[in-house]
Amino acid sequence: TQSTWGFLLLVLLAFQVLPPSAASSCMSSISDSCEHPSKRLKTDMSSQSALLKSWIPVEADSDFPIQNLPYGVFLFENSARIGVAIGDQVLDLHVLSQAGVFKNTQHLSEGRCFLESTLNTFMGLGRPAWSEARKIITELLEASNTSLRNNEELKSKALHKQSDVTMQLPARIGDYTDFYSSRHHAYNVGVMFRGKENALQPNWLWLPVGYHGRASSVVPSGTNLVRPRGQLCPDDKTPVFGESKLLDFELEMAFFVGPSNKLGEPINLDKAEDHIFGFTVMNDWSARDIQKWEYVPLGPFGAKNFGTTISPWVVTLDALNPFKIKLAAQEPTPLPYLQSDNLYSYDIKLQVAIQTEQMKEPSVIVNSNAKYLYWSFIQQLTHHTVTGCNMQPGDLLGSGTISGPEPHEYGSMLELSWRGSKDIPLADGSTRKFLRDGDKVIITGYCQGEGFRIGFGKCEGTILPA
Repeated sequence: TQSTWGFLLLVLLAFQVLPPSAASSCMSSISDSCEHPSKRLKTDMSSQSALLKSWIPVEADSDFPIQNLPYGVFLFENSARIGVAIGDQVLDLHVLSQAGVFKNTQHLSEGRCFLESTLNTFMGLGRPAWSEARKIITELLEASNTSLRNNEELKSKALHKQSDVTMQLPARIGDYTDFYSSRHHAYNVGVMFRGKENALQPNWLWLPVGYHGRASSVVPSGTNLVRPRGQLCPDDKTPVFGESKLLDFELEMAFFVGPSNKLGEPINLDKAEDHIFGFTVMNDWSARDIQKWEYVPLGPFGAKNFGTTISPWVVTLDALNPFKIKLAAQEPTPLPYLQSDNLYSYDIKLQVAIQTEQMKEPSVIVNSNAKYLYWSFIQQLTHHTVTGCNMQPGDLLGSGTISGPEPHEYGSMLELSWRGSKDIPLADGSTRKFLRDGDKVIITGYCQGEGFRIGFGKCEGTILPA
């Protein structure tokens, strides 16, 4: 009959408009509480609307609202698992994958990547998989969705307090490269050592300068580092062996590479963003006196390889996209492979604090911003591969020290103390020129939205005696 055909047509239309993510979150383990798709989240995730709320309580100044959803790896019952930060909780993707939440997905292979102990496989799947996972996770956590909220058994297994877990490195870092992409920092250092006339080396305005660092000594936030020893040459004539007396931090951002490129096939600038999984805050610890003696002619070596600290949560481009900020025009105009009308950084407010052994609270000494980078992240990645270098999922690329034009925006003690000629005042009345044993350095960063913030968590470490 006509009414029968009309009913069948409605059924077929319903199956056509049902999003894959709606089906994927209606697995048998949570089917009793799964809502009809018409009642599900209708907000455009890319809008980062302040109206988007989670049923998990999130403080206004939390780094981890539902608009963020960064990925990390945490230790739970001696097992390294992949999770997502939400408020003061960790959402256990291992548990959700086992419960079937990621079944019938188009790009996630039923979520098997979330059963692994690092993010490398997920990083390598690329943007379609990242977007699919973000949509599913956002829907599960959205305030009106009861499918996980009302499933007490699954919820008790899938949520952990962040204070109860130990964060690990988010990926196996096969290679680590550090750039030198802040013009203010490069100029300041150049003035100190070469004078204003020769502050920037001739190549600096033509390419993103970088060097290959040591991946094995990249550590997660909270790892303490021993003061390094090495060759020093205080009189610029005869070296001596001893512990570094000019130990410094460097305020940086870093990004993890997503899908790889084949050896011999560079990543074009217009495709570079698709190869960036997400960002962390980074401290590229530096022994300035060791560095001064060793860096000619090949650059840093032992002065940098004793430790690099990153924040444990990786914030994705989907979370950061609303905070893109166009970079200033580059003069001279870069060579064609580095040219674009869409060069950007992010409006990430960056802060560095020091807490001495005598302090109860840390003392903020730097307020800077990622917008001060001269070379963009996509230019860094493109230049890295222009020779045909092959990148791998989980490779880490640092921005270089980020300094702004004003003294309180300088991203290192080398600049703040102007090569040790000035004292850096701390809140308790004490001073520093460089780091002492027992000093804890805490670096944080966040983007401020309307009613929420997108943060990275702490990047911190304490200096132990040699």
